[in-house]
Amino acid sequence: MIAVEQSNVDPPLDPRKIVMIGIVALAVAMGIGRFAFTPLMPLMMRDGSIDAATGAKWAAANYAGYLVGSLAASRLGRHPMRNLQWALWGVTASTVLIAFFTTPIAGGSLRFAAGVFSAWVLVLGSSWCLMQLARAGEGRRGTWIYSGVGLGITVAGVLAWLGGTQRAWVLWLELGLLAAGGVWYVVRAAPEARDRLLPAVGSTPQRDHRSHLGLVVCYAAFGFGYIVPATFLPTLARTQIDNPLVFGLVWPVFGLASIASLAIAARAAPTARRRRVWAVAQAVMAVGTGMPAFDRHLGSLAVGALLVGGTFMITTMAGLQLARELAPANPTPLLARMTSGFAVGQIAGPVMVWLVGHHVLRGADGVTLTSLVAAVLLLLTATWLWRSDRHDH
Repeated sequence: MIAVEQSNVDPPLDPRKIVMIGIVALAVAMGIGRFAFTPLMPLMMRDGSIDAATGAKWAAANYAGYLVGSLAASRLGRHPMRNLQWALWGVTASTVLIAFFTTPIAGGSLRFAAGVFSAWVLVLGSSWCLMQLARAGEGRRGTWIYSGVGLGITVAGVLAWLGGTQRAWVLWLELGLLAAGGVWYVVRAAPEARDRLLPAVGSTPQRDHRSHLGLVVCYAAFGFGYIVPATFLPTLARTQIDNPLVFGLVWPVFGLASIASLAIAARAAPTARRRRVWAVAQAVMAVGTGMPAFDRHLGSLAVGALLVGGTFMITTMAGLQLARELAPANPTPLLARMTSGFAVGQIAGPVMVWLVGHHVLRGADGVTLTSLVAAVLLLLTATWLWRSDRHDH
């Protein structure tokens, strides 16, 4: 009854504004809060701000924060827009502060906080935008909000590429200013009156939770599979040529590929089955993830960046939109469970690299073995998604 009364008072937002809010929010949280460290890590190592061991610990702290944030996100769904804005300010603050605090503990704490806030933004932003678009009868536009991740990755990557001769702390400040501008836009564009989630018109009953478990496992495999190239691509490229104007190109290629692939997916989205889109994307990602195991020349790394970057956001989009279809009345809890599985997978990837390279098989290349395992897991889950779609239809 409350939802109906509020619906009469507040007409649906302009779908274009909803999409722009989602794009900007995800660009700030994911492109900057989550992934800016990837192109900046080799530059910080160059400056002597951190060493490889500290960089690995900071990355692990960010993944752990992302897991904690995704586990807690379902509790924040009562006021998604208000909490989304606070989380975006948290991303901005943690980005600016890391320019001044680079000790192992301080930097790791800030990367942990950035992970928490980024998970909140992804879950709350996806939930709020998809619900508002469904309410406006424009659910098909939901694909476009995920282009924000690729946009943020591209902007951060181009900034690190063109500004590679600057000190890394200056780049962190510049990214913080960009993040602050994005938060300002979201605050201005999203009125507080439409803060609460509203059930979508024509909602269908929620599906059996057993099917949800399979999706969580597939999303966890996705997290495990993408994280090796997403973490190590620029660093691997730097081993081939120590010039930021060359190795720094790998990360913008990753981001541009994700934007281009989403543009293609958006045209096919109205007729495509979510599970099959996800299955195909996960299979292609398996090829890109496995490439560093066989060839690490710069050209092969660029192809890997294209394949993984070109499927990363399609997989994210298909998975999270499928979650909204399975739980139309309130997708936040299912989105949070899937994001938690993703977070566990992305923590497991670097941990396996570390264990294989230093403890389990001395002399073995952890990146090589982890890439192969990730490729196999991606292929297995892609097969399950394809078969489960056939069974459902």
